[in-house]
Amino acid sequence: MTSQLEIFNDLYRQLDQYYVDTLNPKKQIENAILYMLAQLDPYTVYYAQDQKEDLKQMTTGKYAGIGSVISYDKRLDRNIIREPYEGMPAAEAGLRPGDIILRIGDKEIGVCGKQDVAEYSSSISNALRGEPATSFQLVVKRPWVADSMTFKLTRRVVELPSVTYYGILADSVGYLSLNGYTEHTSRDVRLAFEDLKRKGAKRLMLDLRGNGGGLMMEAVNLVNLFLPRGYTVVSTKGKVKEEESSFKTRKEPWDTEIPLVVLTDFGTASAAEITSGALQDYDRAVIVGERTYGKGLVQQPRLLENGAMFKLTTSKYYIPSGRCIQAYEFENGMPKHLPDSLTKEFQTAAGRLVRDGGGINPDVNVKADSLPNFIDMLTISDALFDYVVKYRNTHDQIAPADEFHLTAAEYADFQAFVKEKKFTYDRGSSRMLDMLRKMAKLEGYAEVAKDEFKALEAKLSPDINYDFKRWEKEVRKLVETAIVASFYYEKGAILATLQEDKFIQEGLKVLCDDARYRSILAAPKKK
Repeated sequence: MTSQLEIFNDLYRQLDQYYVDTLNPKKQIENAILYMLAQLDPYTVYYAQDQKEDLKQMTTGKYAGIGSVISYDKRLDRNIIREPYEGMPAAEAGLRPGDIILRIGDKEIGVCGKQDVAEYSSSISNALRGEPATSFQLVVKRPWVADSMTFKLTRRVVELPSVTYYGILADSVGYLSLNGYTEHTSRDVRLAFEDLKRKGAKRLMLDLRGNGGGLMMEAVNLVNLFLPRGYTVVSTKGKVKEEESSFKTRKEPWDTEIPLVVLTDFGTASAAEITSGALQDYDRAVIVGERTYGKGLVQQPRLLENGAMFKLTTSKYYIPSGRCIQAYEFENGMPKHLPDSLTKEFQTAAGRLVRDGGGINPDVNVKADSLPNFIDMLTISDALFDYVVKYRNTHDQIAPADEFHLTAAEYADFQAFVKEKKFTYDRGSSRMLDMLRKMAKLEGYAEVAKDEFKALEAKLSPDINYDFKRWEKEVRKLVETAIVASFYYEKGAILATLQEDKFIQEGLKVLCDDARYRSILAAPKKK
C-alpha cells in the first residue's frame, strides 16, 4: 500500500507542477477520494470538515436552523424555499414553497452566476443555520405577489419527526407512517401506538414504504415493542472481531398480541429492513407490499485528520433466521437481487420458508400501479411545482386534506398552465420504436418498412391533450396531493391518498380477516 500512495503523491505533485492550468487541490483530492469510495459501495461516504453537520443531521434528525428544504432553481439562477417543515420556524413565520431568497440578515444573496452551484447552495444553507435562539431577517420574492416580503425568523434545534402521520382507519385499524430511524424513533412510535389504542385501535398497520433506515438500535427498540425481552433482533459480522455483535430486545414489550401488518416497498431499506425482517422471522407481523431494497450493510462514522469524517461500511447484518438481506451486487448504484433459484432457504420461528438474495420478500405481494412516462415526467416537472406555487399564493385556504378536489375549471386551468410552460415528455413506446428502427436498419429492413415506421411514429408521437384525458384520474390525484401538501404539509399529503392506496387497502383486507391473518403466519402443514 505504501508504494501505491507514493505513486499517487508523485503523480499529483507533477500535475501541480506541470499541468497547463492551475489546479484546485481541495477539489481534486476530494474528487479522487469520492471516486475511490464509490467503487466500494454506495454507503461508504466522505464528509469534508464543512459537511460534518450533514452527517450529524442524518443520524440524529437534528440541526439548528429554520426547518426547510432549499433548492437551486436553474431558471432563476437562485435558491428558493422548496419545502418548509410543519411546526418549524420557516413554516411558523409564513414562508412558502417557491419563495425566492434575496437577503439573509444584512447579506444580499445574488444570483449564482459562474459560481459552483453546490458551493453556492451550501453557502446559503449555512447562512440559514446557526446557533439556536439567534434571530435574523429573511427577505424573499414571492411569486404572484408584487413586492418583496420580509420575515423575522429565530433559529432553533430542528428535529425532523420520524412519525409523519398516524390515525384510525376503517374497522378499528390504527395506521402509522414512519419515514426514518433517528434518535427517539421507537419512543415516538410507542407514544403514537398508545394514543391509537386509546382511540380504539384493535389492529395496527406500520407503513415503512420509502423508509431508508437510520439508527440500527432504534430498529431493535422498535421491534422490542412487539417481542418479549431477550429475543435476538439482528447480528453483525465484519472483518474485525470488534464489529461482531448481537443485539437483543432488552425491555418488556408494549404488546405481543395485537395483530400487525407492515407495509414495504423497494424504498424500504437498512433499519427498516431489520424491523420488517425480524418481525417476519418471528412470525409477529404479516409483511404486505413489495420486495425491499436489500441494504444489509452497517456503517460507522470515523474521524479523519483536519476534522473531516467518513461513514465506513464495517460489517453486514443478519436477521434472526440467519439470512443476510444485502443485495449480492450493485449496478449503477442500484441493488441487484438474486432469483429464487439461486438463493438459500431459511425458516421463520414457526417453520415458514424465507430466502436471502437481497431484501425482504413480503408475505402478501402488492404490485404498484404501472404509470406512463407522461405521469413520471409531470411529477418532477417545473410546471407542476410552479402551478402548485401559483395555487398556494392565490388561495387563502382549501378544503380539509381528505376532502379537497380540483373543480373541472381548475383541472382545465392546470392543463392550460402546463401547456403554456411548454412541458415536454416522451413516451416509452416512442423510445421502443427508435430501438426497433435501429434494429431494422442493422438487419436491412429499414427501407422496406419505411412507410410503416412513419405511420407508427405519427400514432405514437406524444399527444398531451390525449394523455391529459386518458390519465385524468391519475393527474388529478397528483396535482391535488401536491396542492394539499403545500397547505397541510406531509401529513396532509398522506391523508389525501389513504383511501385510494392499494397497499393500505390490501393491508386492511389482511388485518380484518382473522382467519387469513392467522393462516399466513401459521406453521406450514406437514405433508
